Amino acid sequence: MITIVDYGLGNLNSIKNMFRFIGVESEIASDPNVINEAQKLLLPGVGAFDAAMSKLNESNLIPVLNKKVLEDKIPILGICLGMQLLTNGSEEGKLSGLGWIDAQTIKFKFDTGEKIPHMGWNKVEQVSDSKLISGLPSLSRYYFVHSYYVKVAVEKNSILKTQYGGLLFDSAIQNNNIMGTQFHPEKSHKFGMKLLSNFAAI
Repeated sequence: MITIVDYGLGNLNSIKNMFRFIGVESEIASDPNVINEAQKLLLPGVGAFDAAMSKLNESNLIPVLNKKVLEDKIPILGICLGMQLLTNGSEEGKLSGLGWIDAQTIKFKFDTGEKIPHMGWNKVEQVSDSKLISGLPSLSRYYFVHSYYVKVAVEKNSILKTQYGGLLFDSAIQNNNIMGTQFHPEKSHKFGMKLLSNFAAI
């Protein structure tokens, strides 16, 4: 069972529908008591960094998430903004992130005319081994929508990288049981389905 964290932001039903399509049991939960019983967690996110952190604080979910992730060490996958929340903070806002992975979220800045947000299909390249990407080609394609990117402080925490506008950024990150993807696996067809299946099997 994968528990999708509902804190008021994110494409919850599209993620749940994809899990149903690939035969993985999931639930959507906002109750800290339900989340406290979770075996695996998925942290979605769409929108602004500070708004998301405020929602998590207002929902009183951060203490139980910290317990499950840092003490119980259950697997968690952050998607898009959900991955950015795993970092120390974002140039988009003033609030601290969850700080589970030593990384910063940075705004795309280009002088060469690349469009922001980075939107659509792009390739990723594997740079570290991980069960999350087991069995996937070293070059796969995923669907992105974002104006900010993550830069890890410790290179071993980067598992996939993507190039956009001459910038090579971290498109999937991991610190032990804590994982994140900047792209949307639930919108990324066969490669996304394989990645979510891998997460369910961890």
